[in-house]
Amino acid sequence: MTEIDMSTTKTKEEIGNPFLETVSTVVWALGIAFVLRTFLFQPFHIPSGSMLPGLMKGDYLITTKYSLGYGEHAATPLPFPVKKGRLFEREPERGDVLVFRMEELSKNYIKRLVGLPGDQVQMNDGRLFLNGQAVQSELESEGAVIDQDGRDVIGNLWRETFENGNSHLILDTGENGQADNTGVYTVPAGHYFMMGDNRDGSLDSRFSINRGGAGHVPTEHLIGKAEFVLLSVNPEFKLFKPWTWANMRGNRFFKAIK
Repeated sequence: MTEIDMSTTKTKEEIGNPFLETVSTVVWALGIAFVLRTFLFQPFHIPSGSMLPGLMKGDYLITTKYSLGYGEHAATPLPFPVKKGRLFEREPERGDVLVFRMEELSKNYIKRLVGLPGDQVQMNDGRLFLNGQAVQSELESEGAVIDQDGRDVIGNLWRETFENGNSHLILDTGENGQADNTGVYTVPAGHYFMMGDNRDGSLDSRFSINRGGAGHVPTEHLIGKAEFVLLSVNPEFKLFKPWTWANMRGNRFFKAIK
């Protein structure tokens, strides 16, 4: 008589329903992705050149949410149960590159934090002044700079250094820009003053929301701190056209954001 190894046989109930197993796997995967996106990391795409020279149109970057805490836009497009301030709030530092939500325009913006609550901010002849003092700046280079569409433009690169040591490059593409000379902005409590590194090509806190700018950004509108560029693509790149995938910028993979 042939013996049967019962340990290798399974009943129909033990095998389970393949469809239900697939659904369960998908639900778990979506749940994990939602948790990661809500509490840890979120990717964003750069659609313009307002943060040149550091960030380019076509960059895909990763932000960390835990670095700032969680405001009402932490889970956009789903509502997050925080109306004022941020849960587990951590104060950003001057010079951080931050992603925030513009409720009036239903858009996400990315700019550099230059003004903290209570600061006085002013532009004078294209130079940034904080609390009556000019921010340290040194001319790095003159000449051609790659713009948001991959073209050469004439501009000067300046290195700004804040008092906390945070240093970054800014782009100045001409004299007498529309916001090179401003009045003094006093940043309200619970708000931040943001500016693009492309000083002549950025609608930021120097402009009111009615003028297409960002105005003073409430703390609860902050989403995350930009940490690094995951990858970057030229305008010819199309996700669903594999023959265009060669249009990636090979020198920008995992590029740290400063």
